[in-house]
Amino acid sequence: MKIRIDHLHKNFGKFPALHDVSLEIESGELVALIGPSGSGKTTLLRMLAGLLPADAGRVHFGDRDVTQLGTEKRNVGLVFQHYALFPNMRVAGNVSFGLRVRPRATRPPRDVINAKVEEWLKVVQLDGLGHRYPSQLSGGQRQRVGLARALAAEPDVLLLDEPFGALDALVRKDLRRWLRELHDRVKLTGVIVTHDQEEALEVADRVVVLRGGVIQQVGTPWEVYENPVNRFVCEFLGEVNALTATAGRDGFRVGEAFVAGSHAFAMDSAVTVYARPHEIGLAATASVDAPSLACVVERRQLAGPTARFQLRRTDGQAEGEILDVTLPHRDVTPELARLQPGDAAYATLRRVRSFEQE
Repeated sequence: MKIRIDHLHKNFGKFPALHDVSLEIESGELVALIGPSGSGKTTLLRMLAGLLPADAGRVHFGDRDVTQLGTEKRNVGLVFQHYALFPNMRVAGNVSFGLRVRPRATRPPRDVINAKVEEWLKVVQLDGLGHRYPSQLSGGQRQRVGLARALAAEPDVLLLDEPFGALDALVRKDLRRWLRELHDRVKLTGVIVTHDQEEALEVADRVVVLRGGVIQQVGTPWEVYENPVNRFVCEFLGEVNALTATAGRDGFRVGEAFVAGSHAFAMDSAVTVYARPHEIGLAATASVDAPSLACVVERRQLAGPTARFQLRRTDGQAEGEILDVTLPHRDVTPELARLQPGDAAYATLRRVRSFEQE
């Protein structure tokens, strides 16, 4: 089911929650809505669900204009952060609820409902647990029941509002991998709201970044992370270092280093460039062949999947600027491993980004 959103507006009093939002979501696509608090992501999801009316604009599901339709007429499946399961019903009763409350004319026979419940419990890896009550399940299992209930009702669109927000980090990581696998299997058009950028980048086909009720960028996880369109998207999606630089003819001079790159800044103008921690090399001694940024080590962490260094620049252009560097362990030489807080170190910029509009 394709979703088309045309020039959607929503105000809460004088506060513009959404402003002229247009977006197309392809059939079978899983799209993540991300942004800071107050960006409009949950408002947009609730408007897709029919829980909030639009002040202006249209919403289409396929060829059907659903702008004025309530939730019950949109055939959407809803999954919330806090499960919203019926505590007095067994798991099987929760999963079958959407089917059992249909009008008699469209309600499947009892044996068909029971078969569907068993089928979906197996899909969400809860087969054999239909007799239990929600209180007898873990948080991760309860959220799977919520997903099974939404999917058993055969919705055209699946809407998920912070579905893993109430779970601990380890369970959340396992469930988002499972959700991606489930989506690849059922191929249902889905929209997920999440505050977790890593979660969005891992589960979604495309990511929609919102700020102040306006879409900042839409793209694949790789596109929005590697090629952000503005400073906000760059800083919001992952760690990034902001560095004082000077615009040159074909790039930027950062301290003693020059990094090639196209830009539209005036020659010799002071600018800010951005580099992610993994795009920076580090050495314990300066190299004549590769001019680098002179720094002093503030902190270091060698344990874990990567080595992390926090540095303070000591070059004259931006003395005191903080620089975070992440290295794979294969790049941690014995000299780097011996660095202690207060020792000199030299950072090499492999790539920087710049944005004309800050």
